[in-house]
Amino acid sequence: MSDALTRMLTDNAWLMADGATGTTLFNMGLTSGDAPELWNVDEQDKIRALYRGPVEAGSDIFLTNSFGGNASRLKLHGAEGRVRELNKAAAELGRDVADAAGRTVVVAGSVGPTGEIMEPMGSLTYQGAVEMFHEQAEGLKEGGADLLWVETISAPDEYKAAAEAARLADMPWVGTMSFDTAGRTMMGVTSADMVQLVESLPNPPLAFGANCGVGSADLLRTVLGFAAQGTERPIVAKGNAGIPKYVHGHIHYDGTPELMADYAVLARDCGAKIIGGCCGTTAEHLAAMREALETRPVADSRPTLEEIAEKLGGFSSTSDGTGEDEPQGRRTRRRRG
Repeated sequence: MSDALTRMLTDNAWLMADGATGTTLFNMGLTSGDAPELWNVDEQDKIRALYRGPVEAGSDIFLTNSFGGNASRLKLHGAEGRVRELNKAAAELGRDVADAAGRTVVVAGSVGPTGEIMEPMGSLTYQGAVEMFHEQAEGLKEGGADLLWVETISAPDEYKAAAEAARLADMPWVGTMSFDTAGRTMMGVTSADMVQLVESLPNPPLAFGANCGVGSADLLRTVLGFAAQGTERPIVAKGNAGIPKYVHGHIHYDGTPELMADYAVLARDCGAKIIGGCCGTTAEHLAAMREALETRPVADSRPTLEEIAEKLGGFSSTSDGTGEDEPQGRRTRRRRG
C-alpha cells in the first residue's frame, strides 16, 4: 500500500510529529471532565487552531482531536451514538488545515484506549474492542485522515484489536504504547515484548513506539530497548515535556523548549525516526525541537543512559523492565526542566 507516511519515511531521515492535545485544549478553555471530541462540532475554530499550531511549528504529522472518540469513552458523556460524527469532524478539520499547509502534512487519526479492561481481568471482549475501534476508524477514514494513530495502549490484546480494526477499515496505521510502570506498560509489556508483538501481527503498523509515560528520559530508555532488538521498522518517540506539577490550580509540565530540543536530538540518535511530544508539549517546544533536529549533527553512536540522564534528568526506576542491571546515570531527581 502506498500512502503519504510511507513516502515521507522513505524520503526523510526523520519526521517530526506534533505535541500535546489536552494541554493545548485546556489552555483554550476546555474544562476538566468535558469531552474534547465534542469541540470537533461545537468549537471548530479552536480545533483548527489546535491543528495549525504544530503545522506552523514545523510538524510533518499531527494527530486529530479524537483520542477518546470511541463508544466506551463517549458513553461517559452521553455521546456514544455520535462516534462516527465526531471522528469524521475531527478528521475533516485536520484535512482542511493540512491541505492549506503548502507542503505534505500527514493527518493521523488519533485512537486512544477504550478505557475498559479486557478479558479475563475485565469484561471487554476482544471482538468488542475490535468493533469499537473499527467504528472509530471508519469515521476518521470518512473525514479524510491519512492513517490511524493508535496511542497510549497498555494491553497486547487491545493493541491487536486496534490492528484488526485498521485492517477492516483498510487503513494504514501507527501504534504506540505507554511505558509508565518501571519501564513496562501498566499491563506488564516491556520494550522487547512490544517488538515481538508488532512483528507477530498479520497487519503490522507502519511504525511503532512509545508515547507519554513518566518522563522523557524513561521514554528514551524504552526507545533504546526497541532499537536493541534489531527492528528495521520505524520507531516513534513521543515523550512528555518534563514532569507534571500542580501550579495555581492547573497541571503544568516543567520541560522547557531547550530541554525538549535536547530530547528530540537524543531521540533521533537513540534510533527514533518519528519524533514528537506528548503531554505539556506546546508549539513553542515543537519549534525548538525542529530547529535542533535540523541543525545538530547526528551522533556517531547511540547515547548512553548516563548521557540521557545528564541532559534530561534521572530515570524513575532502576531498570527498563527487561531484566538488565541498574543503568548508569540513574538519578532520583531531575537536573533541569
